[in-house]
Amino acid sequence: MTDDLDVAGISVSPAHYIAGKRVASFETFELFSPIDQRSLGRISAGLDEHVDAALTAADDAFPAWSSLSALERQVYLDRFAAEIGKRADAFCQLESNDAGVLLSRMRHGVVPRSMLNITYFAEHALKLQDRPIDTDQAHHIVRHDPAGIAAIITPWNAPLMLGTWKLGPALAAGNTVIIKPPEWAPLTMSLLADCADAAGLPPGVLNIVQGHGTTTGARLVSDPRLARISFTGSVPTARKIAQVAGANLVPVSLELGGKSPFIVLEDADIDSAAATGALMYRNAGQVCLAGTRFLVHEKIAEPFTVAMRGYVEKLRIGDPRDEATEIGPIIHPRQVERVTGFVDRAVEHGAQVLWGGKPHPFGAQYYSPTMLTNLGQDDEIIQNEVFGPVLTLQTFATDDQAVAMANGTDYGLGGVCYGETEHATAIAQRVRTGFIWVNSFGIRDLAAPFGGIKRSGIGREGGDWSFEFFSDIKDVVVPKKPFKASFSQR
Repeated sequence: MTDDLDVAGISVSPAHYIAGKRVASFETFELFSPIDQRSLGRISAGLDEHVDAALTAADDAFPAWSSLSALERQVYLDRFAAEIGKRADAFCQLESNDAGVLLSRMRHGVVPRSMLNITYFAEHALKLQDRPIDTDQAHHIVRHDPAGIAAIITPWNAPLMLGTWKLGPALAAGNTVIIKPPEWAPLTMSLLADCADAAGLPPGVLNIVQGHGTTTGARLVSDPRLARISFTGSVPTARKIAQVAGANLVPVSLELGGKSPFIVLEDADIDSAAATGALMYRNAGQVCLAGTRFLVHEKIAEPFTVAMRGYVEKLRIGDPRDEATEIGPIIHPRQVERVTGFVDRAVEHGAQVLWGGKPHPFGAQYYSPTMLTNLGQDDEIIQNEVFGPVLTLQTFATDDQAVAMANGTDYGLGGVCYGETEHATAIAQRVRTGFIWVNSFGIRDLAAPFGGIKRSGIGREGGDWSFEFFSDIKDVVVPKKPFKASFSQR
């Protein structure tokens, strides 16, 4: 299988990208669009031989790439980002077709951010080296040296954005990389390989091996040649990765699920909170950092519910390739079953449906924006990530109760808190989470840390934190006075 696929008039290779060349596999898997379940073609599945070839290519490329200065790597990476920009329309079409991501979101948010993910870290790497620490005894030169081969495993809900988010700092730090794209949405990573090739990245610096997580991914993360593993995805998969990485003492960064609170205090601007609340349905609720558990003060619960319902009813559900669409499909039939199961079980146990609660007639993989209430803190749908257009609403009477409910799950990724600014900020600081927005949502800065606590992950990426992970930190110690060897003075 060597012929490129034609997806919405875009030519994209179904083969792996290893050592600067396309490599096909006799074993393939079929890719379907979540929009209308049509076949997009067959994709090469990574076998042991392909994983091994990618590891060998990355290992061979590492000495030369790591020996370049940050400025020399920046030249390559700036060209890489520019090639992404040249293919902006193609990236938009591919990810809308294979992942169901809104075309409008791709065009105005994801593609520009993906370019920035490369150029920002390339620029930031220029400031990494030779950071001085002076003490009375010595001059310390702190270095961030390339670690080696980094494995990057990306999720299906945001393949291009999250792939480049990890790839940018990994390459800028001087590592070589192997990406295992999501099997449900691999096309934009394949196109990314074309960008790397056109930019002249040396062969083996970036490798892409497609396939299933249980086979291709498992083989990749278990290899002791890896220096780093960065994974975004589910908790069960993260546990398996952590086990094999631990056996090889390979550092991991794990960004996992979320069950984030959306707190609406008594002194909140109800309309503003409701308008932001409706945004939690974007990408059909397949957003790990969304605030999915609404905790609303009991005195304003009714007007807030009315206001939010008004915004939700105006949301346009349909084909993500239509610029006017605001909610698209769920990624895969298995995920549709998961979402439906959560809602059905909750209703069977007494949950009240405020709106939605059923499939949407637009298509087989569409589910109506849903809000459930009359729920207890220990209920399954409160404690577990649904990852679909399903929200829950609970009420509270006091700030302490709100904080206790917000902290009352095993997750801690994100959060939202609406209220008078000083009041909301004070509450936000008490919520145990990796980050939380006050009177806002979705503000992201590449310089800021990103990651979760508890079951939401291990480690932080972004800004300096990305380089702390993707680099080997070394302290070069130069004494200020002549050193005299002495057992008693050590």
